Amino acid sequence: MVKIIVGTNRKNSVSKVIAQLYQSILDERGVESEILELENLPIDFIGTALYENSGKNEAFNTFHDKIAEGKKFIFIVPEYNGSFPGILKSFIDGMTYPNTFRNKKCALVGISSGVGGGGIALSHLTDIFHYLGMHVLALKPKLAKIEQNMSDNLLTNRLYVDLLQTQADQLLEF
Repeated sequence: MVKIIVGTNRKNSVSKVIAQLYQSILDERGVESEILELENLPIDFIGTALYENSGKNEAFNTFHDKIAEGKKFIFIVPEYNGSFPGILKSFIDGMTYPNTFRNKKCALVGISSGVGGGGIALSHLTDIFHYLGMHVLALKPKLAKIEQNMSDNLLTNRLYVDLLQTQADQLLEF
């Protein structure tokens, strides 16, 4: 089962819409997937589940276990302040080091309101995943000016849809 991670805890995010679109792409290919939304993390997990509190927050442990059991991941990564959201970094920091991500595979999708498509955010996250031993798929769609390329929660930019479909196919072969 492929795990799709919505890389923000913002309610009603565009990232969540893209995650649902990605899940439909996988469904078309007969691949089972699960969306994990960081907005559902326990509000206090930074103080109750990390470092010396590892394993002590049952609600966070549910997220941890789903990641630990996964083999392939898709991270939908919005650009925040020139990088990715701090909640995503804190979530990664809560995983067991080094084994949660080691020798697993992931695909990254960048999203931004601006022209960069989250390219710098994807670069930062790629560096972290490489450090953790995760294999990152080379094709990383950068969905720039996302609001201008959507209508009624659908991607209207055909190139963006094609990139996501191609990336999904590559991840399944990866």
